[in-house]
Amino acid sequence: MNSAQDSNTLIRYGSGAIVFHWFMFLLVVCVGTLGLLHDSWPKQTQRFWINIHGLLGLLLWLTLMARFWWRRRHQPPPLMEGVGEFSRRTSTLVHYGLYALLFITPIVGIITFVYHGRVFDFGLFQIDFGIKSNRAIFHPTEDLHQYLAYAIFALAGIHALVALWHQFILRDGLLARMWPARR
Repeated sequence: MNSAQDSNTLIRYGSGAIVFHWFMFLLVVCVGTLGLLHDSWPKQTQRFWINIHGLLGLLLWLTLMARFWWRRRHQPPPLMEGVGEFSRRTSTLVHYGLYALLFITPIVGIITFVYHGRVFDFGLFQIDFGIKSNRAIFHPTEDLHQYLAYAIFALAGIHALVALWHQFILRDGLLARMWPARR
């Protein structure tokens, strides 16, 4: 097994992959935090914070689309040696699960947002779909959006715990491959 300090054998991800990864991490934390605080906001500011949650959710979805586009044009580094078949397969499942959830959750959120009668306010302009609030649609989609978000939290938590396990227990340098390089 390679040591994290053995920089001669460590093959890192490119800067584009690293930026996408950590930017999406920050967006998931921000959007998730705003979503969890949804019921805690005072009524006077609730509309504003729900709009910010929605806008950041859109940015997360667009970043995911950009990441897919970018990934089609850039090959990742080769897989690490010494990682077993079980780890590779579960890693693939967790990553594809995260991508699927990060794709569908904002779409369900947009449906909820629109059928709640809300308007996307981008500051300089607004997008009003002209749809009146419809509880028969927004209530179940709001619940689904919430459950999907919890699934994102669960998979992202597993992803982070496994990365920390590789870093501090296995000490195989896996986390260093996606960590920004020191100059």
